[in-house]
Amino acid sequence: MSRIRGTNVRAALFTVPLVVAGVLGTAAAPAGATPHPGKSLTCRGEGVDPKALIRSTTETVIHAPLSTIWKLQTDVERWPSWQTPVTTVERLDHGPFRAGSAFRWTTPIPPNPATPATSLDITSTVEQLRRNSCIRWTGPAIGEGLRIDGVHVWNFTKVKGGVLVRTEETHTGEQVEADVPTATKILADGLKGWLGELKTAAEASAHHQSR
Repeated sequence: MSRIRGTNVRAALFTVPLVVAGVLGTAAAPAGATPHPGKSLTCRGEGVDPKALIRSTTETVIHAPLSTIWKLQTDVERWPSWQTPVTTVERLDHGPFRAGSAFRWTTPIPPNPATPATSLDITSTVEQLRRNSCIRWTGPAIGEGLRIDGVHVWNFTKVKGGVLVRTEETHTGEQVEADVPTATKILADGLKGWLGELKTAAEASAHHQSR
């Protein structure tokens, strides 16, 4: 799930960052929804929720080794050290980060037209994972007067000079679906913030290691 950043909800709610950049294009889509932009990301053949109205994708090239980026993303208990909106993270299992791993994390959410200010308690479970290639996790984000069910996919691909990191997330839930355009913008902003901080942390680590 995504998280909240400033006035935005981020991640991975799992990315409110739980919103997606567009809506599945159907005749019944709410006013203000945008068509789903192209093919969804997958990990081991599984992707985001195809029926979700709240959906977003984003990507960036990170100029750092894939091993560095992967460690930052999968060492979830250290997220608060580089992700400003993440306040706590607890692994619910032990050992390597793998399919079946679960973690609980929290992030504050500012007030918005649909819900009051609250703190999201997010429980994410890794459903699919291919080391140094992709991750897919799912789970609920719960706060006062708010529940969001999210599906979040990450892809990592080596390119010249670095790694292309792509992410896609969908959210479902009565509260966020009451205003799809706003929820989608929140999700999109959250995913961009997450990728931006991942890029900053990975490139700073790579620079330090090269000195």
